[in-house]
Amino acid sequence: MSKSFRFISLLSVLIVTFLFFNAINKNETDPETSTSKTYKIKALKLPTNLNLAGERVPLEIPDVKERMERELLVNTYWQSNGLLLIKRANKYFPVLEPLLKKYGLPDDFKFLALAESAFIDETSSAGAAGMWHFMKATGKEYGLEINSNVDERYNIEKSTKVAAEYLIKSKERFNSWTLAAASYNAGNYGVSKRLETQEVDNYYDAKLPNETERYVLRIIALKEVISNPKKYGFVFENEDLYTLEKTRTIKVDTAISNITHFAKKFGMNYKEFKIHNPWLRENNLNNKSRKVYEIKIPVN
Repeated sequence: MSKSFRFISLLSVLIVTFLFFNAINKNETDPETSTSKTYKIKALKLPTNLNLAGERVPLEIPDVKERMERELLVNTYWQSNGLLLIKRANKYFPVLEPLLKKYGLPDDFKFLALAESAFIDETSSAGAAGMWHFMKATGKEYGLEINSNVDERYNIEKSTKVAAEYLIKSKERFNSWTLAAASYNAGNYGVSKRLETQEVDNYYDAKLPNETERYVLRIIALKEVISNPKKYGFVFENEDLYTLEKTRTIKVDTAISNITHFAKKFGMNYKEFKIHNPWLRENNLNNKSRKVYEIKIPVN
């Protein structure tokens, strides 16, 4: 290769490299191509009226303000998750609201259920299950039937009644709905022990496990964002939201040997049956005790 050709090749590489980095720098500073022209991440102003069941969040406490901002930012700018939660809330809140009223629990606790399970049928790594994420031991302690065949943690009506009983007892113990919510995450004993050791009597003055410190504020952040979605940039039409299919209830006091065949009698397949009756965990219902179960059937 001649010296002149090598010189031209090297010069060409240098020119291309210069143009490449110049283009990068231009894209970073040019308002016409900058990401900031079409997408802005804005600092959020915390509303002054944030509360859980009427109990005010003391934003004048610096660390409370920072932690509250964290949860509000996460639930605002994790847009895909936020929109899915808004969609599912529209599906299940109409079921939860009258149940919470019936069992004497403040309406705000529907956001606790949402924070627990995101309204999806998944078991946590610790084994908590159902909309309210009960552990087996706790569910059984409060009278839920939990075995390989029937798991009433997945029964919305029954599990909501149990959640209300637990939270109301915690409220009576701590005289605070906020501490009741914290105890749902950390347990009554765990919260009580830390309050006693630290000689404080409220959630916002206590040093609690990191998950519990985030837990209540996450619930409040969800309440704020889902109650005011457009304020936080979520744009949708009513038809974009999920809704729960209407059902009727039939009572069964015998065994069901084959749920697939049982479902077909009512115009359903196995999957449809399980969507409406997730508490039935197998393809049969043993029911040796002849207990009366309520089964939901879609209304055509």
